[in-house]
Amino acid sequence: MEFIGREKELYDLEQEYRNNHSFVVVYGRRRIGKTALIQEFIKDKPALYFLATEESEPQSRKRFAGALASFAQQDFIAKANFDDWIELFKIFASIESSQTKVLVIDEFQYLVNTNPAFTSIFQKIWDEVLSKHNIMVIICGSYINMMTKQVLSEKSPLYGRRTAQIRLSPLPFMDLRKYYTHKSFAELVELYSVAGGVPKYLEFFDNSNSLKDNISRVVLNKNGFLYEEPSFLLNNEVKEPVNYFSVMQAVAGENHKLSDIASAMQVENNRLSPYLETLQGLYLLEKKVPITEKYPEKSRKGLYFIKDIFIRFWFKFVFPYKGELELGNLNFVLDKLSHNFIDNHVAFVYEEICQEIFLNLCKIKQIDFIPSRIGSYWDKNIQIDVVAIDESHKRIFAAECKYFKQDKPVDVGVYAKLLEKCKTSDFNGYTLTYGLFSKSGFTEHLMDMARENSNLILINEDEIIA
Repeated sequence: MEFIGREKELYDLEQEYRNNHSFVVVYGRRRIGKTALIQEFIKDKPALYFLATEESEPQSRKRFAGALASFAQQDFIAKANFDDWIELFKIFASIESSQTKVLVIDEFQYLVNTNPAFTSIFQKIWDEVLSKHNIMVIICGSYINMMTKQVLSEKSPLYGRRTAQIRLSPLPFMDLRKYYTHKSFAELVELYSVAGGVPKYLEFFDNSNSLKDNISRVVLNKNGFLYEEPSFLLNNEVKEPVNYFSVMQAVAGENHKLSDIASAMQVENNRLSPYLETLQGLYLLEKKVPITEKYPEKSRKGLYFIKDIFIRFWFKFVFPYKGELELGNLNFVLDKLSHNFIDNHVAFVYEEICQEIFLNLCKIKQIDFIPSRIGSYWDKNIQIDVVAIDESHKRIFAAECKYFKQDKPVDVGVYAKLLEKCKTSDFNGYTLTYGLFSKSGFTEHLMDMARENSNLILINEDEIIA
């Protein structure tokens, strides 16, 4: 799979490169594309790339010396013995270059695991050696907890040294839209609803096969690449994975309130806080509140959802059927998937995609709206799929998203229901614009209404049609 997207991250890295010296931290969950981003960035630059592994510190120094020898084109470096790290970095700093040199240490956490004092050692190396030369340092890590505590936190010896940090997230849907030009909008939405925007996952989905065949081979097959992925992610990040897994399982079972999660796990509410905070810090869970809440951090209306799209899919269609899959009853699970995939999974991912589409249409000025925030709205009686607020102009955009299993155009009734919902919502003091998103178009009657009503926007796939 060729490199796609990441324009903002590459731009930020280039800006850092233009400084006399810089120290950038790149982090994010495994498979997210950190190494690919760095390799794309350094491909036209003098760079020493070192991938740390789970090995002893002398072995790491020996391998680093080999990488340094190759970079310097001086074979004797690889044959020498180094008892500490600082001499190796002094050699790197002394190598002549007409351009800024880049030093990349990938999977930095392994060096810290081997020697917990390595952050202090590297602080000294940066302060006394690397920062005094025309050098850009990039530290990269896959363990979010460790990178946060050992590199980014105030208690880290490296605190205050970094000049920038990049937390890499999954690729946005719109980036994939530019790349997968051979796929229809619906095909791409359904692929995204399984793999999300995680580049490594997408690599395993063969474009010459159907999505069903790919899911069978990569996700539902007990020897498949993604069959145990959520377990691997948690085992790498936390000490008590079974408790975190139980929280995720409870949320996946439609328990979104704190009290409901606690009840499902048969524990007291206050015992869940550390687990919920950690899972949010790992970007596996998210807490949502109605978008109109003025103080979201204090809101008591918060609901918890699985943030990662693939893990959401896995808990719906893999975990509940582990017994059947272990016994090879694949067809039973595929039958469950065929009946529930669109209505119970894709339709909800489509709502998130619609938010992204709306923001993109605002960005390219096809919609006259400056979003201050975007999300959903709900109260005891209603829910509105997409609500964006333009605080500077006191405007609200409220929309419904329809992803029907059949190619059924959206009719006037959906618009009428949206109007009724908005009448009973907490939108006082704002001018409303209404929107409808559809993957299968709109009836002529509804399009005629939209042409005569400037406050109604119809968006088919990712384009405004009225």
